[in-house]
Amino acid sequence: MEINKLIDHTYLKAFGTKKEIDTLLEEAIKYHFKSVCIQPCFVKYAAEKLVNTGVLVCTVIGFPLGTNTTETKVFETLNAIANGADEIDMVINIGEMKAANYDYIKNEVDSVVKAAGGNTVKVIIETCYLTKAEIAKVSTIIGSTQATFIKTSTGFGTAGATAEDVKIMKENGNGKAVKAAGGVRTREDLDAMVAAGATRIGTSNGVTLMQDGIGSEY
Repeated sequence: MEINKLIDHTYLKAFGTKKEIDTLLEEAIKYHFKSVCIQPCFVKYAAEKLVNTGVLVCTVIGFPLGTNTTETKVFETLNAIANGADEIDMVINIGEMKAANYDYIKNEVDSVVKAAGGNTVKVIIETCYLTKAEIAKVSTIIGSTQATFIKTSTGFGTAGATAEDVKIMKENGNGKAVKAAGGVRTREDLDAMVAAGATRIGTSNGVTLMQDGIGSEY
């Protein structure tokens, strides 16, 4: 697989305007990235701009804390899909995971997957707040759902993806794909995540990664 098709080209900053989104979209089209990952308020705009480009629209749900109710996450998902989102990156309720309320986690993932109506769902577990045992456990839970990916991080926590965590997720996720996000800035970072088992990379440094790795494939 070529590097560009690993990348969800990301802009999720709170102060972003259409000016920054336009730049993101132009870069995504130029480099043929897998998707752009943007805040829900920009989904409709991006979907219209990306028609017939081959670049998917990804958005975030329950972002960045994961503390929205399940019902709110479902509404957000339905709204995003109606506006043209192709992929949904949802944040689990991290507090419920820390409290070992595993049925809650499975139910909210199942609910968002149902609302997504067959579109790709990536489940963000925010690894920086979990122990290694919790990462393994939540990966097992997600592995029992119809979600498509387990994702490391929002990029807004205390730390981002590590190769060690990606490996744990891959080993315990019952065959689910893994997305590494947060702190993937260099080709060395990307190579480490892919070697650990990631098949999607969330990064705001997609252009730099492309310039560092032109012509490279996995």
